[in-house]
Amino acid sequence: MTPIFRFQGIYTPLITPLEPDGAVRWDGLADVIEALIAKGVHGLISGGSTGENYAQSLEERVAIARFTKERIAGRLPLVVGTGTLLTSDSIALAQAARAIKADAILLASPPYAVPTDRENALNALAIDKAANLPVMLYNYPHRTGTMMGEEFLDRVGRSRNFCGIKESSGDINRVHLLARDYPHIQLGCGMDDQALEFFAWGAPFWVCGGSNFLPEEHIALYQACVVEGDFVKGRKIMSAMLPLMRVLEQGGKFIQTIKQGVTMNGIEASNVRPPLTPLNKDDKRQLEQVVRVLRRTIADIQAGN
Repeated sequence: MTPIFRFQGIYTPLITPLEPDGAVRWDGLADVIEALIAKGVHGLISGGSTGENYAQSLEERVAIARFTKERIAGRLPLVVGTGTLLTSDSIALAQAARAIKADAILLASPPYAVPTDRENALNALAIDKAANLPVMLYNYPHRTGTMMGEEFLDRVGRSRNFCGIKESSGDINRVHLLARDYPHIQLGCGMDDQALEFFAWGAPFWVCGGSNFLPEEHIALYQACVVEGDFVKGRKIMSAMLPLMRVLEQGGKFIQTIKQGVTMNGIEASNVRPPLTPLNKDDKRQLEQVVRVLRRTIADIQAGN
């Protein structure tokens, strides 16, 4: 079965720059979008957890998605996140995505409820029906409590709209399963420290929060592995990126670290909504050091040194 939409390359799940009082900083969001397009990412995602969707109202999420679509102005595909606790809220977001002419939706399992595969599939199919757009599934059982199992995949596969999956389980056997048994669902890397393995198994896209502030370095790994098929070069780039991935994942400060990285690039984005708090001085210093070494090392690899 040929996918109705091809997810290809680096898809950046956008952060949401905020004012000190927590309001969305629209000019900051515009700056982030423009910077990413200029650096060459291949697609943008609005309303993901990296964008702090859990701390936003439905109205805010729709407004952010609409603003992002208008700002992109057809230059890149836009994927709109529909993840919520309630099916009715996810359907509302899916309908809004269709109304603004988004290119696809991102569809995760509803968190906390822990539905069965059958229940989860019925939920996904209801959201799909509301949007009737290409769907990028998002399997992240550590956050949702639910694995998108084989029964789920078989059931949703009855709709051609389900044409990609961001796999974030961390289980390498899932990569093997998806690549071998579900080739009609494009495999996407959702586990940054396994990006090389995903690409080796034919994944054509990578959803990576770190590309908010290091887009060129993430593109470099994709380019080496997927476009050039040069896994010797890819291993070198991946090795250089691993310290960053450890910093992003340690201590539960993923979003704050990414937003600080964007701030380091000259776009103020360090504010976060409760319950999160910004990075402290030691965390900022560590990030600066890791980014400095990473950029220098990957530039040398790109130069053939």
